[in-house]
Formats: sequence, C-alpha cells, structure tokens
Amino acid sequence: MEHSSVNVKNLSKFILCSAFGVVMFLVPIPQGESFTTLLDFLKSGLKTLLGPGLNYIIAGLLVLSAVMSLIDHFFKPDFIRKNHYMTKAFTTTPLYLVSKVIGAVFACMVVFGAGPEIVTSADTGATIIDLCGTLFCIVVAFSFILPFLTDCGIMEFLGVLLRPVVRPLFHVPGRASVDLMASWFGASNAAVILTREQYMKGFYTKREAGYIMTNFSIVSIPFCLMVANTVGIDNLFPAFYLCICIVGIILAVIIARIPPIRTIPNTYKEEVGNQLSEDVPQEKGIFAYAVELSCKRAEKFSIRSVASSGFEVVVGMLFDLIPIVVSWGTVALIIATYTPVFEWLSYPMGMYLQLFGVEEAFAAAPATLVGFTDMFIPALLITGLTSVKTKFIIGVLSLIQIIYLTEVGTIIIKSEVPLNLWKLFLIFLERTIIAIPVIVLLANLFIR
Repeated sequence: MEHSSVNVKNLSKFILCSAFGVVMFLVPIPQGESFTTLLDFLKSGLKTLLGPGLNYIIAGLLVLSAVMSLIDHFFKPDFIRKNHYMTKAFTTTPLYLVSKVIGAVFACMVVFGAGPEIVTSADTGATIIDLCGTLFCIVVAFSFILPFLTDCGIMEFLGVLLRPVVRPLFHVPGRASVDLMASWFGASNAAVILTREQYMKGFYTKREAGYIMTNFSIVSIPFCLMVANTVGIDNLFPAFYLCICIVGIILAVIIARIPPIRTIPNTYKEEVGNQLSEDVPQEKGIFAYAVELSCKRAEKFSIRSVASSGFEVVVGMLFDLIPIVVSWGTVALIIATYTPVFEWLSYPMGMYLQLFGVEEAFAAAPATLVGFTDMFIPALLITGLTSVKTKFIIGVLSLIQIIYLTEVGTIIIKSEVPLNLWKLFLIFLERTIIAIPVIVLLANLFIR
C-alpha cells in the first residue's frame, strides 16, 4: 500500500512553517504612509544596528574574497578544493577573479576615501557600497528564513492551484506567483535569489528561471512610491502604480513568446533534473492534490536542512556575488555619470519618444536607457523636466524595465541560468521599446 504523506504531523508542519515564511516575506505591514514586510523590517534593523561599520564589513568581505580566490587560482589548495562551501565561494573563472580583485580595490577606495572621485563619489562607488550593505543585510536576514517559504509546501500548494492561469498565460509553473509576490511586497533582488534557488533545486527549467527573473522580479510598491515622490507625481500614485501593473502584465505575456527568452533551453539543471509535479492526476481533485504535494514537501523539511541551505546561500552571496556587484556596478555608474555614452546611445530613443508625441522627448531620452545600470538614476535625471505627463511616462518605464545591473542584473549573470550581459541588454531593450507606446496611451487616459 502506498505511503500517504497527508497526516497530522506533515499537515501541521506545512501550515505552521509555511505560515511563518509567508508572514515574513509576503504579508504587508503598515509603515507611515506606505508599508513594509517583516523581512524588510529585519533587514533595516540589521542595517541600523551595524551602522557605519557595515561599509568596513563589506570591504573586509571583498578583500577576503579576492585574496582567497587568488590563492585558489594559483595554488589550488585542498582546504578550498575539497570543501563544498569554500569551493562555492572562492573557486571562479579568470574574468570573475579579476572582477573580485577590482571590487576589493574599489571598496577600499570608497571606505577609506582614497583614489579618484569618479570611483569614490556618492554617484558611483559610494552608492554601490551602500547598495551592497543593503544586499548584505537582505542575505543575512533571509537566507535562513527562505526555506520556510520554499521547502515547506506553500509553493507546491499555490503552484497546483494557480497553474491553470499562470501556465498558459506566462508559460511558467504556478509556483512562480510566489516569486512575484516576494518582489511585489519585498525586494526584487530577494525575488531573483529565490528564483535562482528554485532553479538550482529543479523546480524551474533554464528558460522558466530566466523568464521569471527578467519579468516577474518587479520593484516593490514602497520603492515605486519613493520614485513617484522623487519626480513629484506622488499625487498620481494610484494611476502610476496601476499603469505599472498593466504594462508589466502585457510585457510578461509578450516576452515569454519572443527571443531571447524563447530560445533558452527548456531543460532542468542537469545535476538535479525535474522536481516539479503540478499536473493534477485525473482521479484526484485539484485542492486534494495541492494538499498532498504540500505534505510530501513538508515531510522532508527539517531544521538541519534549513541551516545547511541557508549557510550555502550566505556563503555564495557574500563571497561570490557582492564582489561582482561592486566591480561591475561601479564601472556601470561611472559610465552613466561621467561619460556622454548614454546621451549618444539615447538619440534614437528621443526620436522614438517624439514619434508618440512625448513632450521634452530628447531631454528625457537618456533616462530610457540609463536604467540598465541602476533603477533610481532615471528618476534623478527627469526631476528637472516640466512636463508632468513625461515624468509619469519615464517614471513608469524605469520601474518596469526590471533589468538593473546594480540590483538584479549581476545576480542573474552570476546565476547558472544561461543569460549573459548581451541577452539581458536585449531583453531590456525589448521591454523598453514595447512598453513606451503602451505607457503613452495609458498616460493620455490617466492625465488630462
């Protein structure tokens, strides 16, 4: 007789542990005029606790990562090569090794105030170090809480229930809805890390993971409100956010069906294979099957697995990801801030905006492309515009472009999903070109 996982113990584990994960990641908590999540509150509390010392911690991590990676590259010692966690943290390719060294140098220059201003200024290196401080707090805060959301059954439960809608519309499993909610209420980089971990465990194919990362990892509602305040259209926020949601859904439907997403292999990570099971057997009801899968998942959940999984995420993010964010992110912001590259590149975008009757089209054009480097720079570039409608259009555009190198772009490139810098830029351009006429149409409807 087949063993049934649906019993009081597993059901209790599924409900209680998943409830903890949902409350930490997905339940909005009022905060002033906006709201946050308990995870974000934990992250902010940790950042406040560490204070100015956080920058020194980041610099120390980057120097340690660079030194250990150099030792591994040239000497290949057993204490690194035979340890799973240290291999994950310090064994790397020549390109990433150079990036780690550059990242360590940049971090030390910023923290100790040495070196040229183009590296240490508040517009470049200092911004990236502060961002990495936030990323450090996110990783430390959520790595050991993430398994409560991914490994206790809630993703299986929602996956089965939402599959009939999500699969035909977006070509992804129903569980992807959890990734969307994680970014919607929390942070987009947290959602990308969540998607990466699901791919590594065999719940998404390469194509699905790449698609979710580049389409579902929208910025959080509180950040959208901050952008609206920055550009001076906070009085239009309901229409502003409604526009973001409408355009985001339209883009998600289209991008799933065109290259480069469509050309990514629809295969699972070779080492783990397909672990997904959302198809409902004919003899079972959808709700009963959702509960059954959830209990099977919860049966394997333990505190030991939480500790092991959490520690692996922490090590990989702190020693492998953050150095790359610092090096590549700083270089990207230097190009955006101190060179006319984006002004030159954006001239065709000025013509494109003008085609749809956007006021101050050429003045706004650089903001349409500079968002590839960082999601907040476009808002800063358009604060001087006089047209409220143009501010509305560019503000919405900057928040649905999604692929920001300083936020999610570098995390995607460093994941094992086959999306390189060129493919990310191509998806960024697709999202930008498709979105502009839709946003202009909605802006004309919402703003008179």
